[in-house]
Amino acid sequence: MIALVTDSNAQLPPALVGRYGVEVVPLGVTVDGESFLEGVDLDADGFYARFAGGRRPEVATSQPSPGRFAAVFEELAGRGADEILAVHVGSSVSGTVNSARLAAATAAVPVRVVDTGTASFGVACCVWEAGEMLAAGGSLAEAAAVAEQVGARVGTVFTVGGLDLARAGGRLSPGTRADGGVPVLTMAGGEMEVVSRVADLDAAVDAMAAVVVAAGPGLRAAVGTADSDAAPLARALEDRLARAEEVREVVRYRIGPSVGAHTGPGTAGAYFYRSGGQPPASPRLAGR
Repeated sequence: MIALVTDSNAQLPPALVGRYGVEVVPLGVTVDGESFLEGVDLDADGFYARFAGGRRPEVATSQPSPGRFAAVFEELAGRGADEILAVHVGSSVSGTVNSARLAAATAAVPVRVVDTGTASFGVACCVWEAGEMLAAGGSLAEAAAVAEQVGARVGTVFTVGGLDLARAGGRLSPGTRADGGVPVLTMAGGEMEVVSRVADLDAAVDAMAAVVVAAGPGLRAAVGTADSDAAPLARALEDRLARAEEVREVVRYRIGPSVGAHTGPGTAGAYFYRSGGQPPASPRLAGR
């Protein structure tokens, strides 16, 4: 038996956790000096409630310790796992991979750790395709290889509710302005880059859907929403993608604390990749 592990930054929804039997290791989140484990004692609703009334809490995130990973690997081996595939948020944005590797070195069974080079639901896309490979009878090496391949080709497009949080966290490309309409963003080299600026949220749906479908055909996509303020935008985007012939499957996910710490409430968007295909074309970046 090959066990599949990821971390909570992947924002993996329950539907995919259950489909592939994924073990999710929580990241730490500190809000105004109070410490939590993402998805254990702080979920998305509880996190965004801290922003009510326009408040801006002080938020920090931390990777799981090697000891936490070691305990998870030990438990999985005790359940009968012969091998473990651990697929994690990229090392350029988190120390999670390093913690997993330290624990893997002393695990009772072989552990293959994949640095996806991506973050948020981009990690979940890697888990998604690795889970498909394992479900089809693939080996540990084959599932790891497909996770790495997806990490290199996954795309994303989104709007954020808190450009100030993104800028403060060092995730926003230098010079990106908060004025001039609604910025539609993508991730490039660990930074948020502007794809286009639009007049309103309806136009943002049009712009985001256009980026996704241009990467087709044969796409798997996921639409994420932070909170109730972002829900109408996410629903409109999901509906548009579900009707697009280029998209073969769409799932929903919540943008939880470890990602929301850098984007804030009011955020929505999509991750997408061509299953078994080539990298999607990079969105043409607009002037900032």
